[in-house]
Amino acid sequence: MAIYNNPIIKGFNPDPSICFDKEYFYLVTSSFEFFPGVPVYKSRNLVNWELVGHCMADEAVFDLYGTPCSGGIYAPTIRFHNGIYYMITTNVSGKGHFIVHTTDPCGKWSEPVYVDQRGIDPSLLFDGDKVYLTSTDSDNGVPCISMCEVDPLTGKALTKRRIISYGDGGKCPEAPHLYKIGEFYYLMLAEGGTEYGHRVTVFRSRRPYGPFESCPHNPVLTHRDDYTSGIQCTGHADLTRDANGNWWLVTLGIRPAFALLHNLGRETFLAPVKWEDGWPLVGDSGRLALNMQGDLPDQPDEVNNDFYDDFSTQKTKLQWTYIRRPEFKNYNVANKAAVLTGDDVTLDNDKESPTFMGIRQTEFVSHTKVRLEIPETDTKAGLTAYYNSYYYYALTVEKNKDGVFAGLEKHIHENKIDCKKIKIPDTPELILHMYSDREFYYFYVETASGVYYIGKGSVAGLCTEGTMMMTFTGVFSGLFTEYGKALFRGFEYKENETAPEAFS
Repeated sequence: MAIYNNPIIKGFNPDPSICFDKEYFYLVTSSFEFFPGVPVYKSRNLVNWELVGHCMADEAVFDLYGTPCSGGIYAPTIRFHNGIYYMITTNVSGKGHFIVHTTDPCGKWSEPVYVDQRGIDPSLLFDGDKVYLTSTDSDNGVPCISMCEVDPLTGKALTKRRIISYGDGGKCPEAPHLYKIGEFYYLMLAEGGTEYGHRVTVFRSRRPYGPFESCPHNPVLTHRDDYTSGIQCTGHADLTRDANGNWWLVTLGIRPAFALLHNLGRETFLAPVKWEDGWPLVGDSGRLALNMQGDLPDQPDEVNNDFYDDFSTQKTKLQWTYIRRPEFKNYNVANKAAVLTGDDVTLDNDKESPTFMGIRQTEFVSHTKVRLEIPETDTKAGLTAYYNSYYYYALTVEKNKDGVFAGLEKHIHENKIDCKKIKIPDTPELILHMYSDREFYYFYVETASGVYYIGKGSVAGLCTEGTMMMTFTGVFSGLFTEYGKALFRGFEYKENETAPEAFS
């Protein structure tokens, strides 16, 4: 038995789905309006995960232009069958469900084939010569789960859809995954909504279309009445079995920053699963912990989420994420520098793609820094804590005929506040710093002559629970240029690093 820490994949990584190919586990998560879409993670032991690619890496094929905040790509499912990996998901702002496939999940995936099926949260079960597709549906306004048979290589529906479940009485039955385990077909759902009433329920039948009986100890996983573990909103789960025959469940959950507010996004958690009388027992009586014990398939190493990029290669690292459909002509990464060219698309544009590249914030206490050459006149660039186009803080550096000025821009709801700017020395290079804890983001500019405190922004301003529309994402630490051209060097992100006394 080994001790491991939850979440196993920190930061904005919701709606996890997992498969096992007898050597590696592969896991995918939702990406919404961000590009590349559907990150793919790889692991031998279920704890140490490496980002190895994305199912949606061609901006021309997977065009997210015009996608609203928290629109776009919802809830992928990954499955492995006869040497081929399949991923099905939904573009709720586009053509709906689509399937891609590959023989190498670390490489290029196929172009999409679209499926004419209603709802969201599609999943696939390969059962002999049949492939079942489950998704959410509505029966005259009543939420339900429906299923049909499909050809996963063409997307063609081979049968009419049939309703197979209305859930177990919780609102929003969703995230259906159907499994064939022994003599039973098991249907796993999420119910209660992806907020503080979220839970996982399980049903079984001897036939794929049911009727399904409910597990006697449903919900098999929930934290809806738990205020002590540091974990909330668990649900949208998927099952896998390792080479030793042990069962595991991955699920989304959140770690509240304080009270009932979270800013890191919905993250991926892991729980061991035992079976009793043909029903799954998840975690510790249906609960998870930040530190758990399980018979992992391999001994885990210490997890390190720190990130550094010296921009020494033209190909950017996989962790970098963009907004909607990026204009890659505005990004020139080479010779140990990232040159970002801004245009008339600013960070608060909710349809187009500003010149931005960021990584997921993975811990409450963190430090992000980057070196910035003093930009040319009429250029605005800097460092940002970015949730979406309505919620972000931006440390800005601008140069005009009167000198170089640093400021803090805050965008909350539809209110954009440009705080008082501070004049700083016109030196060749600056170091921009952003520190965070559970309460605030703090912004500094370091020059050869000293450190300038620019301001702070409340974590509560970038929390999902406070947004004016339904949102499902998390905060990114990122670089941006809104107009002109700026040169960045040596981007660094570290967890659990606080500001030195000299900065106070």
